[in-house]
Amino acid sequence: MPMQEDRPPREVREPRLFRLIPRERAYLILMGVCLLLIVLAWTLIWRYSTVAAVAMSAVALVIPPVAAIIGNAGPVNRQ
Repeated sequence: MPMQEDRPPREVREPRLFRLIPRERAYLILMGVCLLLIVLAWTLIWRYSTVAAVAMSAVALVIPPVAAIIGNAGPVNRQ
């Protein structure tokens, strides 16, 4: 059997989702909450209270600009 060179072990790469920086993760979570609020408001909640569905939609309306501000905050991502 031929001798093999001593090589450093290969680095195991984590999936992209786990390598997200905190502000990207926060952006995705906020946008997921926004989508969840809209879907729940107009598929389930409106049957019980239209006012609650409209209030949930109003909260969901505010989330995307906040998520964009959080997602773009911080130093420039240099690759």
